[in-house]
Amino acid sequence: MHYYSTNNKQHKVSLGEAVLEGLAPDSGLYMPESIQRLPKLFFDSLSEKTFQQIGFEVAKNLMGNDIPEEELTRIIEYTIQFDAPLVEVENDVYSLELFHGPTLAFKDFGARFLSGLLGYFARLNKKDITILVATSGDTGSAVANAFLNVVGTRVIVLYPSGKVSEAQEKQFTTLGANITSLEVSGTFDDCQRLVKQSFLDVDLKNLLSLTSANSINIARLIPQTFYYFQACAQVKQKDKPIVISVPSGNFGNLTAGLMSKRMGLPIESFVASTNVNDVVPEFLRTQIFTPRNSKQTISNAMDVGNPSNFARLLDLYDNDFQKLSNEIMGCRFSDDATRAAMRKVFSNFSYTLDPHGAVGYLGLKEFLKDHANHTGIFLETAHPAKFIETVEAAINHKVEVPARLETFMKGEKKSIPVSSNFAELKKLLPTLIAQ
Repeated sequence: MHYYSTNNKQHKVSLGEAVLEGLAPDSGLYMPESIQRLPKLFFDSLSEKTFQQIGFEVAKNLMGNDIPEEELTRIIEYTIQFDAPLVEVENDVYSLELFHGPTLAFKDFGARFLSGLLGYFARLNKKDITILVATSGDTGSAVANAFLNVVGTRVIVLYPSGKVSEAQEKQFTTLGANITSLEVSGTFDDCQRLVKQSFLDVDLKNLLSLTSANSINIARLIPQTFYYFQACAQVKQKDKPIVISVPSGNFGNLTAGLMSKRMGLPIESFVASTNVNDVVPEFLRTQIFTPRNSKQTISNAMDVGNPSNFARLLDLYDNDFQKLSNEIMGCRFSDDATRAAMRKVFSNFSYTLDPHGAVGYLGLKEFLKDHANHTGIFLETAHPAKFIETVEAAINHKVEVPARLETFMKGEKKSIPVSSNFAELKKLLPTLIAQ
C-alpha cells in the first residue's frame, strides 16, 4: 500500500515512510492510495467477530502487506486490550464509551497502535526515534503512557500551559523515563504549529529522526476506524439508518469515521459537533474555511482553531463541498449548553457525560430533531473523572474516580516551561535528546 500527500497525490511513500515522517515534506497529510470496500461476507458476520478480529481485518485493508501478518496480529492484540461498549442512554440514543483504556480516553487506541508500529519500524531500521506530540489534553497522556519505556523511542509532549485539566496534565508530566513534557506559553494551535515547524526543519529532522503521534500521523487514524466497526457490530436494531455524532477538535476522529464509511460500514450520516471553536461547522454553513485562534472552553481537548485533518476531510470528497455537506452536519455549542446537557442527562437517565461527550450528545439530539427514524450514536471520548470539577459542578453529584487515575494524581508534575517561539524550541530539542 502506498500513501500520498494531500498536497500532491503524485508524492507517494510506503507505510513505513508515512508513519516515520508523520508529515509529508510539502506539509501535506498522508492518505491511503486506495480505501477498498470490505467484502459482504465480512459485514454479514460482523456481530460475531471479536474486537481484535475486526481490528485486524480493517487494518489489513488500509495497510496492505507492508507489515507481516504475525506482527500486525501482535500490534492489534496490544492495542485492543479493553472494550468499547455501546450503552443505551435513552431510546435509540447510544453512547459509544471509548474511555476504558489505561488513560481513560479514546486516544489510547491510536497511541497504543502507533507505539507498536513505530517500535516495529525502529527495530527494523535499527534507529532511535523521537516522537514529538502536541496535545490539548488526552493525546499527550495516551501517547506518553503507550510509549513509556518502549526501547528506541523518546517522547516530547508540548501542551498549552493552564489549558488542560489537572488529571490530563498529571498523566503525562509525572512519568519521567523516556517522556519529557514542555509547558508552552500559548494555545494548542501554538503547540501544533511548533510540531509542524519542527518536522519541516531539515536540521532537526535529520538530527533527531522526528516523527509525530498526533492525528496528522496516518498510523493514529487507522486504529480509530476500529471502534466505528465495533459500534455497528453492537447495534441490535438493524432496520434503522445509523447516525454518529463526533465531538470534534482536530477532526481526526471524524476523518476515521468517514474512512470507515468508505470501507462499506453502513453509517448514513455524521454530525461534526464542536464547542465554540467551530471553524468546520462554519465551513459547512458558508463554504468558507477561516482558521483562527482557539478559545478556551470546558471541553478543552476540542479547543482547536485550525484543525489539521480538515485537509483530509476535503481530500476524501475530492474537494466537492456538496458531497461532503450531504454526509456531515455541523453543530456548535456553548459551555452553558454543555453544562446543561450534562445536568439533564444525569437527572433524566442517570448517565454521566464528560464535557466532550456532552457536546457529542447535543449534536446528535440536534440531528434527531428532523430525523427521528434513526439509531443515534455519540462518542463518549473520555472518562468524566478526568474533568471532575466541571462535571460535579454541573450534575451536583460526586463522580467516582477510577483507581488508575488516582495513582496518576499522586505523582509529581515535572515540566519544562517554554515560549511559543520556534527558535527557542529548535535550540532546546537537541539538548533534551542528548540527556
